[in-house]
Amino acid sequence: MEVSRITARGQTTIPKRIREQANLSEGDLLSFEVRDDHLRVHKISPDRDGYLHAVSEGLNEWSSPEDEDAWRDL
Repeated sequence: MEVSRITARGQTTIPKRIREQANLSEGDLLSFEVRDDHLRVHKISPDRDGYLHAVSEGLNEWSSPEDEDAWRDL
């Protein structure tokens, strides 16, 4: 079992041994699922879930401060 602490900003480090076993590298996408008191983390395979990567990239175009101002009162 590996342990990692969550920072005040909600960030954590995946231990090296876990990254190696899961074949995770910089830039990989992860999905998170909560069921009852369990957290599941899944690596998103670009080959299998390429559309999720495209959607994720596309959503970034609406994350500017100007967009936040424009949509805040809706």
